[in-house]
Amino acid sequence: MLTSFFNWWVIVITLVNIFACYWLIKWTMKSRPNESAAGESTGHKWDDVEELNNPLPKWWLWMFYFTIVFSLIYLVLYPGLGNFKGTLGWTSHNQYDGEMADSDAKYGPIFAAFSAKSVPELAKDPEAIQAGQRLFSSYCSQCHGSDAKGTTGYPNLSDNDWLYGGEPDMIKQSILMGRNGVMPAFGAALGVKGVEDVAAYVQSMSGRKVDAASAEAGKAQFDVMCIACHQADGKGSYLFGAPNLTDKTWLHGSTASRIKQTITEGRLSKMPAHNEFLGEDKTHVLAGYIYSLSN
Repeated sequence: MLTSFFNWWVIVITLVNIFACYWLIKWTMKSRPNESAAGESTGHKWDDVEELNNPLPKWWLWMFYFTIVFSLIYLVLYPGLGNFKGTLGWTSHNQYDGEMADSDAKYGPIFAAFSAKSVPELAKDPEAIQAGQRLFSSYCSQCHGSDAKGTTGYPNLSDNDWLYGGEPDMIKQSILMGRNGVMPAFGAALGVKGVEDVAAYVQSMSGRKVDAASAEAGKAQFDVMCIACHQADGKGSYLFGAPNLTDKTWLHGSTASRIKQTITEGRLSKMPAHNEFLGEDKTHVLAGYIYSLSN
């Protein structure tokens, strides 16, 4: 909503520009002193091409007038002049709501029929998989990729490594309610040497060769600061979305520098909730598709 000043500012600027276009057309059509008559040469010639003083074709001229009249009619019917809402009362929200209502009326029964099946059953239903794949392409592929294999900071959904659990109910909860993953920053508490030691221990947990003394020192720090989320065995916890540190899957990168950055600065990961615009039935079908990728 514009203030009173900017409301009139928009109205005046818009209307002045429209009428200025009309005036410009009329002004350019006027004859001027020392101007050649219609159809005669203007005196401009280049490469044997001579410019003649020919007026615009009538159809072209009337096209300009039509656009001016059209713009005025449009601004009466639709929003465009400051806070004036237009005589038709159109808003983008009303149009969106109407289109969504039409879509629900057309496709709602299809998704409702799918909802009668369990997620594992949907994972074996070709029609449900096709519907779920279209939903995934629209709502999920921007982060997880069209192949659902994810990228740095966005988990791979096609394997069996899950932050919050790969069971049907957990997948649906992640889609409906979203997730907020927080890895605290430990740089200040550990110091540079402590970060290096913990990073070495974390690398050793997945079978990588590191300095044994550094890893041993890191284990002592890990047991104090990290096991609450990652557990004593380093296999993580679905409750906190803490990743398994003993496998070969790395959400934010597996290099020593990336691991040290994670420990030092922490990580914030957000999976947005899709409940409001997907609803239960569509989420059920989407969960079936995601479940099928790793099962």
